[in-house]
Amino acid sequence: MKKINVTITGALGRMGRILINRISKNKNFKLISLTDLKDGKKIKGIKIQSNNLEAFKETDVIIDFSRPKSSIEILNFAKKLKKKVVIGTTGFTKKDENIIKNYSKKIAIFKSGNMSLGINLLEYITKILSKKIPNNYQIGISDNHHQAKIDYPSGTALMLANAVAKGKDKNLDKLKGKLYLNKKGDLQNSKVNFFITRKGKTVGKHSVIYNNKIENIELKHTAFSRELFADGALNAAIWISKKNKGLFNMQDMFNLK
Repeated sequence: MKKINVTITGALGRMGRILINRISKNKNFKLISLTDLKDGKKIKGIKIQSNNLEAFKETDVIIDFSRPKSSIEILNFAKKLKKKVVIGTTGFTKKDENIIKNYSKKIAIFKSGNMSLGINLLEYITKILSKKIPNNYQIGISDNHHQAKIDYPSGTALMLANAVAKGKDKNLDKLKGKLYLNKKGDLQNSKVNFFITRKGKTVGKHSVIYNNKIENIELKHTAFSRELFADGALNAAIWISKKNKGLFNMQDMFNLK
């Protein structure tokens, strides 16, 4: 297989650094360029640039774990150059999501709030269980991350909540309940409440809770290393490299729909 030229954006972030190390050990990729808000530094002999056309000119796939504003900027460059993009960034607004959908009409975009196989299997099972479970069960999402994570609920928590909504054939906006950040809270009838923790160095712990006061069902996933997400993103880069345009996710890649 011909090596895929890849650019890492958000290169100085947690995921950016891990991706750079994983790519150096992966024979399927060649690291072409790096971008970040803090440019000038060199990693693996490659100088970090700001986002610009020249930085993306020779790449095949851009892997983006940055911030929403930067991601939209990157997509604009990608569209002009007809490049494929893997987005692991979270925290997008509805307006951002619509912009991404519009870009996907011109280029191939792979976007997921979580790049692990386990979480995406959990999402798939959540949709099935939510469709089958009786309406007298209250449902909640537990969302635990390290203290430096800014957005909440996380992209993963929203993926799981969306799976609940699809299973219930409802709109998530109408199903969203209360948010409890770093404090205790209760489940709620006919709503999905979020129980959010941002403490310590937790990589990621998520669960979907179903409770009818006489029994409790919990679907749970724990990530032990961010390399899990990096490897998922690299697998996504291989998969998206064969697509011309469209908006895809892990459910598409693993044929879980």
